[in-house]
Amino acid sequence: MKLQVLQENLNKALSFASRFASPKAQLPVLGNILLSAKKTKLVVSATNLEVSISVALGAQIKAEGDLTIPSRTITDIVSNLPPSTISLESEKENLQIISSGFSSKLAGMNASDFPSIPTAIPKEGSIALPGQDFLDSLSQVSFSVSADETRPILTGVLFIFDKESLSMVATDGFRLSQKRVKLDASVKVKKLVLPKAALSELSRIAENEEDLQFCFKEKENQVLFAVSNVVLSSRILEGEYPPYERIIPKSSSIKIRADKEELLRAVKLASVFARDSANVVKIVLEKDALQISAESSSSGSQKTQVEANIESSEALAKEDEGFEIAFNYRFLEDFLKAVKGEEINMGFNDPNSPGVFTDPKDPDYLHLIMPVKIQG
Repeated sequence: MKLQVLQENLNKALSFASRFASPKAQLPVLGNILLSAKKTKLVVSATNLEVSISVALGAQIKAEGDLTIPSRTITDIVSNLPPSTISLESEKENLQIISSGFSSKLAGMNASDFPSIPTAIPKEGSIALPGQDFLDSLSQVSFSVSADETRPILTGVLFIFDKESLSMVATDGFRLSQKRVKLDASVKVKKLVLPKAALSELSRIAENEEDLQFCFKEKENQVLFAVSNVVLSSRILEGEYPPYERIIPKSSSIKIRADKEELLRAVKLASVFARDSANVVKIVLEKDALQISAESSSSGSQKTQVEANIESSEALAKEDEGFEIAFNYRFLEDFLKAVKGEEINMGFNDPNSPGVFTDPKDPDYLHLIMPVKIQG
């Protein structure tokens, strides 16, 4: 392998790829980045066997070849070189790096030991995703993904393809987010669950990109995302996603509309005291207002009133004032930061049933939060 490439381009590729290398993996080669020179491109690849990435760069290839180099070593070197042309040349399992006033020889490993990973997305079976709309929607559900590894299926986002739409669902058992995105084409696969880690990396890589390609590879049980010169592949989480539809209330006896920023401010004020009392904040219905409160045995207590439009069924009309329900303030705050609209709708049935939170201007977004049982 012998080539020349711009430092700026190689540095960006290595910064992407280095996030997928695994220096502590049982296979030493997984701590390396694969450099593959073919025709007019240098392809930089890395994998942790669950998620893989390949980045194609334009380069002046003088001799084709492959070599793997320790991720941290080459990334640290290239990131500290000045913007200029870098020469790379391999000799057996060593890589020589030459730049303006700098030269180095790195010990690598044979590329034959490196796992095979996708470097291109097939045209057949792939569809275009609406770049920013998809990424914005993903951010509105991914915060609800579980961090509990004892239930692996909940550590991912459920993708449901239906005709020309995609619904994304995430839950950790205490809250649930659901968002629907319109597509221009349909996909053969109906349901799959993708790890949050892979989707987080995709969001970072595809930021500000309008074109995003998606492909499901059934035999390999993986999906591919392609954006610009980057291909990201991820395994699919195995298992049955819980029947989340069952916990979504079909109607709400108490309906509330409030200003998002006012409610977020009230929740943040309550969190100062809630942090010392299991993160619990209480919401009490008053006449045309909500009272958000929290108390701490060590710090004291507080109450904030938020104006609201409250509607309830006839049976509850006389009793809804004084209705009290409690939530983990972190769950409320996460939703209020994710929702786009200026107002939010809340729907309650009783203090032990999930609260339904929606954006009145976005019928495709729904969020559920399980309440906290109040002692006494």
